[in-house]
Amino acid sequence: MQVYRLLREDILRQVYPQGSRLPSKRTIAQETGVSTITVEHAYALLCDEGYAEARERSGYFVTFHTDQGFASPQAASPILWHTPQGSGQAQFPVSVLARTMRRVINDLGDSILEKSPNPGFPELREAIRQYLLRSRGIQAELEQIIIGSGSEYLYGLTVELLGRHRVYGIESPSYNKISLVYRAAEVECELLPLGSDGIESQSLRQSHADVLHITPYRSFPSGVTAGASKRHEYLRWAEAPGRFIVEDDFESEFSVSSKPAETLFSQSRRDNVIYLNSFSKTISPALRVGYMVLPKQLVGEFQKRLGFYSCTVPTFEQFVLAELISGGDFERHINRVRRRKRREK
Repeated sequence: MQVYRLLREDILRQVYPQGSRLPSKRTIAQETGVSTITVEHAYALLCDEGYAEARERSGYFVTFHTDQGFASPQAASPILWHTPQGSGQAQFPVSVLARTMRRVINDLGDSILEKSPNPGFPELREAIRQYLLRSRGIQAELEQIIIGSGSEYLYGLTVELLGRHRVYGIESPSYNKISLVYRAAEVECELLPLGSDGIESQSLRQSHADVLHITPYRSFPSGVTAGASKRHEYLRWAEAPGRFIVEDDFESEFSVSSKPAETLFSQSRRDNVIYLNSFSKTISPALRVGYMVLPKQLVGEFQKRLGFYSCTVPTFEQFVLAELISGGDFERHINRVRRRKRREK
């Protein structure tokens, strides 16, 4: 990971511009004092995330590019839309869930009948905070994490927080409930067409949106995943004053890459990305639990304007989730699914 990060930073700082050849595995190994296998793994991560590509008998070449603050528009090409696999492909073991539920009831007793604090129980928020830190590189304080009953509820909170006066740019096509929630809240939506690597650059440049709602990993129903260049393009778009990104991190835990794709939240230097995720794919769509990670600049505003909202997730479910995450069963399930998907790939 250290070798990967060093190479990635050199690519971002244009030490190795687009099209240039990266040093050989042997050269990097000698300079860093690690094995060529370790360097090969670092290069594989760079290729997985779109920073580089391997060319047979030629080495590794940089594919990450910038052009006047936005990625260069690609030539139009047919897009093969496909629907991501159903939730049955990642079914959480019922035996593990039942065992955890019994343990929570036995250990907590009447405590599961208590009313939840408005942002959610600290036990669950702390479990999520540590999970995001070790698995997604997201550093957040407890006060930044808000628990809610699924993505649609959190979309509504986002509108209440950012305001109805803004224009919300959404991917086209996208998960239909995104536009339904925004339109039910009577905010102006702008549909931004997807290309093979994310929102088309020209559409993004010409957009009047103040808020960009994106699903960088396998956007539903298209299956389009934004590469490294496109993700940095989104972040550059958000550098203008008053702009925010809503990062809807749908299903990314099940990436077949050696590591999950980097989040925009962890890469942003402007503190203006709201990160959303839920347990609908990783555990079950019947478990209506999601969470949002606020940028630090919005924590005070949220507490002032929306802190009175009661948590919409039952106490029992919160403690069950906290136990699944902190006890390791949640990540073991994710790793099992990822290994199976690699074999099937």
